[in-house]
Amino acid sequence: MDLSLEPTIVWIVLAAAVATFATRIGGYVLIARFRAIPPRVEAALNAVPAAVLTTLFAPAFFTGGLEIKLAMIAGLLVSLRYPGLIAIVAGWATAMIARHVFGL
Repeated sequence: MDLSLEPTIVWIVLAAAVATFATRIGGYVLIARFRAIPPRVEAALNAVPAAVLTTLFAPAFFTGGLEIKLAMIAGLLVSLRYPGLIAIVAGWATAMIARHVFGL
């Protein structure tokens, strides 16, 4: 196994690190300039968690099998009433039961 570093890979990793740092610090600098956060900016910031969850879960829901769909629906329903850890366990248990019962 060759453990030498290829210059192209090193530059890609460094560029990704710089881009990540710039976007994180850029958001802080932009918000720090406001004396009060405008209502539209606040509404946009409040929408970020839902947008992130959608981008994480939608592909798995639409490309996953039946057990994934059932687990996500069960997790969603349980999360409406109980804390996150219980919802995760409910989704996991649903997936395991569906795989066992349906042979998926």
